[in-house]
Amino acid sequence: MQLQHHILVVEDEENLANTIALNLRLDNYLVTVARNGKDALQFFTKHLGALHLILLDVMLPDINGFDLCKEIKQASPDLPVIFLTAKNQMADKIGGLKLGADDYITKPFDLEELLLRINNLLKRTQKETDPVFNFGTNSINFQTYEIIDAKGTRQTLSKREIGLLELLTSNTNRVISRDEIIEKLWDVNENASSRTIDNYILNFRKYFEPNPKEPQYFHSIRGVGYKFVINT
Repeated sequence: MQLQHHILVVEDEENLANTIALNLRLDNYLVTVARNGKDALQFFTKHLGALHLILLDVMLPDINGFDLCKEIKQASPDLPVIFLTAKNQMADKIGGLKLGADDYITKPFDLEELLLRINNLLKRTQKETDPVFNFGTNSINFQTYEIIDAKGTRQTLSKREIGLLELLTSNTNRVISRDEIIEKLWDVNENASSRTIDNYILNFRKYFEPNPKEPQYFHSIRGVGYKFVINT
């Protein structure tokens, strides 16, 4: 199961932010909009490792976009950043690119071109992943949805189960909040709950743990979320 790319749009102009977000969602991206630098930095910090690209305005009402880019790149150097700004002087563009931005697009811009640039950038920066993930005596094939469990039995899981496994295993040793799981894997009208996710985790322990009552891989973090652990 291919998870959606999550894009953070940092833009204080409401109509423009909504237009960009709508078109990104129509292209099957997961989108979060921040209307100022403070909210953007807070969201970025909370979801470090879960974002795939940031669209960043420069002239924000609080934190300057250049300063925000600097902080983002210090924390996550490989996270793609595209400046989307009315500052069209060559010195501004060079300054933005020197900060580590991957692209610099000036307003007004063509929406189709923006979507194409985003798509091309994500293709360039997306790491190739092996469809088979192995841990202990277990294996998960994310393309065929097949697993080999702790007993050596081969079985096929549901799309939702594979999606949750991919989210957890691609964030090894990091706590994934319940809200993040629900946001990524359930539609807003599906009424997913913590109990729903708990049941999936219990099933994963039955599949993959040598002793499901003493899990070594799939951990529940009380009041927060879940974590897939591999001790190295």
